[in-house]
Amino acid sequence: MEKRGAQGALYFQNEPKLIGRGSIAGEKESEGPLGSMFDEIEPDCHAGCETFEQAESSLQKRAVEHAMRDAGAEISEIDLLFGGDLLNQCSGTAYGIAGFGLPFFSLYGACSTMAESLLLASLAVDGGYASRALAVTSSHFCAAERQFRFPLEYGGQRSQNAQWTVTGSGSVVVADEAERYYARVTAACPGRIQDYGILDASNMGAAMAPAAADTLLRFFEDTGTGPADYDRIITGDLARVGSDLLYRILEKHGVNLRPVHEDCGLLIFDRERQDVHAGGSGCGCCGTVLCAKILPELKRGALKKILFLATGAYMSLTSSKQGEPIMGVAHLLQLESPERED
Repeated sequence: MEKRGAQGALYFQNEPKLIGRGSIAGEKESEGPLGSMFDEIEPDCHAGCETFEQAESSLQKRAVEHAMRDAGAEISEIDLLFGGDLLNQCSGTAYGIAGFGLPFFSLYGACSTMAESLLLASLAVDGGYASRALAVTSSHFCAAERQFRFPLEYGGQRSQNAQWTVTGSGSVVVADEAERYYARVTAACPGRIQDYGILDASNMGAAMAPAAADTLLRFFEDTGTGPADYDRIITGDLARVGSDLLYRILEKHGVNLRPVHEDCGLLIFDRERQDVHAGGSGCGCCGTVLCAKILPELKRGALKKILFLATGAYMSLTSSKQGEPIMGVAHLLQLESPERED
């Protein structure tokens, strides 16, 4: 069997297994529709620490610990760790996982980091370079706001197309063999940078939607599949604006995503009750939704076959002030339930 398609799809011959997951979320996230699904709720935005950044590191450490307990494994059994966050030079992850003493690949995929870390961990396991690997990511509303926009004390008004950065962390243990597991990783498609000239730093959905469309269309072409072949196609953090734009882009290519599409940025918050404007965002959005909702649904067979497609927007305060556009990327994984069709 070929390992790679002409348009970039990757096929996993050994089907890495997702054997453990952990999620921790903040107070606002606990008030949303998924509040009862998270492994742990942290009501204190400082998480007992002195700074928001230290709090984010604490969330990552605890998410990893939840995932390890869920997998029934010890840290010493992990060969490689892939992780990242939104903070400068992945400092949130570095401080969070330093005590584990694991070989560490730091990743910056913006809001796509959950899919990126899981894809790379799966590649390492499928290729035989690791028997067990960890994927972890996080975000923190307060830390992200002052890095990318303004300190909270500034009290700036948010535009209607803005998204609310999720405070939370998600972690997944990937293994080569397991009797019990949540899902199999059967295929993937790494994203390509897409630049549609979006300059508004608040409008991340518009910047990321073209990347989601590009990855999906390439994967469909390589695999000969379409939306009807999946129970769900779950994007990460396009929220309302980006989801609507994704539909319009795909419809120009004759693809109707609406019947099977969900978005993590729309699942984690209730936009009618919670003041989150267009929806959720941040690395922790996809991470927590995947670990708290999607993987359990795959394990119990409520979902049989899905595409998990996390999107990220590349920007900084400097690039925005210099008038540079916000570029997007989207990484895709095909996840299938433990139940195999005859």
